[in-house]
Amino acid sequence: MTEELKAALERNGGNKAATARELGIPVTTLKSRLDRLADPQFIVTGRSTLRNRDGEIVAEWEKTSLDRQKEEEARQVAYAAMAAKLPRVVPTKAPRPGNGELATVYTLTDCHVGALAWHREGGADWDLQIAEQTLIGCYQQMIASSPNATLGIVNQLGDFLHFDGLSAVTPTSGHLLDSDGRFDKVVEVAIRVLRRVITLALQKHERVHVVMAEGNHDLASSVWLRQMMAALYEDEPRVTVEHSPLPYYMIEWGKTLLAFHHGHLKKNDQLPLMFATQFAEAWGRTTKRYCHTGHRHHLEEKEHSGMIVLQHPTLAARDAYAARGGWHALRSATAVTYHRIYGEVGRSTVSPDMLLAA
Repeated sequence: MTEELKAALERNGGNKAATARELGIPVTTLKSRLDRLADPQFIVTGRSTLRNRDGEIVAEWEKTSLDRQKEEEARQVAYAAMAAKLPRVVPTKAPRPGNGELATVYTLTDCHVGALAWHREGGADWDLQIAEQTLIGCYQQMIASSPNATLGIVNQLGDFLHFDGLSAVTPTSGHLLDSDGRFDKVVEVAIRVLRRVITLALQKHERVHVVMAEGNHDLASSVWLRQMMAALYEDEPRVTVEHSPLPYYMIEWGKTLLAFHHGHLKKNDQLPLMFATQFAEAWGRTTKRYCHTGHRHHLEEKEHSGMIVLQHPTLAARDAYAARGGWHALRSATAVTYHRIYGEVGRSTVSPDMLLAA
């Protein structure tokens, strides 16, 4: 019933009255079901009993845990409903036709919007204002120095947000993070940056494909970012948004396969086999294969078993944790252009230092 409800809600643009009519149920019943989905569901995992010295039961309680599948279903319905209310972006006129054989991948990974870094610790400052200026500035330079390809791929490869909710902690381990501003401000800047880079891509390319990859710092936020961007641009026929909830993404561009994964779940040398298994038919149809990954904040590139894996560095400055751990990497972002038949044919790399020089 959950899938039927979600599908009906999406078909009716989030309108509860129209959805209830389609399903043949009262609006109050629909709202009740949505409320149940929005609340975390618990399952009983055991029972504990407390007895006194005489063996008499004085208290009993159930041990429960969240039903993760129901929790995820509730989250997806809530995000879809939220996205249904967003104003849509008006379609824009396409630029002059570009080279139909080319696609350019513009990668922004591990941007950590909302992080706070101090130059006396890590060598450079990073906050919300610096992040916005750096990300948009570097993206503009990548766009300007790349060829007029028909397809532009906005590859936001995960960890775009530094933290994933009202508390500035990592979502899985709960480690305390250095943060700049409240989560509302972080979200505001993140959305503004992403809409700006998509607009820049639309001005350059006839078609734009958007990847909003899951990262380990923004597990939940990557979900609402995908839903939000898909809703915002659903009336813009020149934009497509990757919808897969699985954190492995793929585009087949002629004989060239382009794959994407943040890097938090698989090591680089494991990615070729994973993509070959997950996308076996596309793997068989292609002869040039490339995987874009991030997560580790530094550049690494190697060919593994029929696929070149490019691990992108970050544009963000080191926070206190990275600085104290002694991790250091050159900050940059790279746009890579691919031919339908020949694979990679060009690159454009920018760095924050180039913005300062300009």
